[in-house]
Amino acid sequence: MEVVVVEASESERDVLSNLMQFYLYDMTELMNWDVPRTGRFPEDDLDGCWMEPWRHPFLFRADNELAGFSIVDSHSYLTGREDVHDLSEFFIMRRYRRNSLGTFAATLLFDRFPGRWEVREHGRNTAAIAFWRKVIGQYTYGRYEEIHLDSDLWRGPVQRFETR
Repeated sequence: MEVVVVEASESERDVLSNLMQFYLYDMTELMNWDVPRTGRFPEDDLDGCWMEPWRHPFLFRADNELAGFSIVDSHSYLTGREDVHDLSEFFIMRRYRRNSLGTFAATLLFDRFPGRWEVREHGRNTAAIAFWRKVIGQYTYGRYEEIHLDSDLWRGPVQRFETR
């Protein structure tokens, strides 16, 4: 399977928006969200993706088919530090999960943005927690720090590490 990770252009906003709906639907299980009366979830996470220089939206393709997306922010969600990359969103379509596509895409993103990173998972998302511990553990050869937050800002684990 050929995997490609490309920065999403503003002309692909609708594509990213549509994938965001699948991502948010998956999150309903963890967040106890109901579908809004409009039938669409709000897509606030896309705000600024093509206007703010610190936001970087990506699309993932597997054998030329849409397979997921990510948004990397070049500042910490937790502290606002501008020397930290934050994996704001990361989504793999169910069909492509558990076949290394997510690992490959994450590795390409880590390589693309050298420096400090923070990856956050919702505290009840056990699959994501296991996935990121494995991926980051392999990528850093176990050289990462994990903290657990329980604040108004974030509830769940955060992995911190550095890339070259």
